[in-house]
Amino acid sequence: MARLTARFWVDAYLARLRLADIPAFVVAHGDDTGGAVLVKLNTLDGKAKVFQRSIDLMSGARVWITLAEGAESEVDAAIARQKGYDPDLWVIEVEDREGRHLLDQDGLAG
Repeated sequence: MARLTARFWVDAYLARLRLADIPAFVVAHGDDTGGAVLVKLNTLDGKAKVFQRSIDLMSGARVWITLAEGAESEVDAAIARQKGYDPDLWVIEVEDREGRHLLDQDGLAG
């Protein structure tokens, strides 16, 4: 099965968020073809959560897992550490008081 480029996935994700009236921004532009993607959910109350894509070892499926959550400053520090390991990393920031990120919807879940 062919994999989508990181840029294609990011563009599609941002379009889905726009359709749901959920503000989102690219805060770090990674490698267009193979960069990993982190999604930061900012609930605008001083709290945040960051998701990264991973492989479920039992099923082999790609899933989104929580990398860090809590105070926004702590989540930002976790993202900065990841950017230190991977300069090709994409970071998308989603701002939604209700905590919507759409990563659990069809086409985005894995």
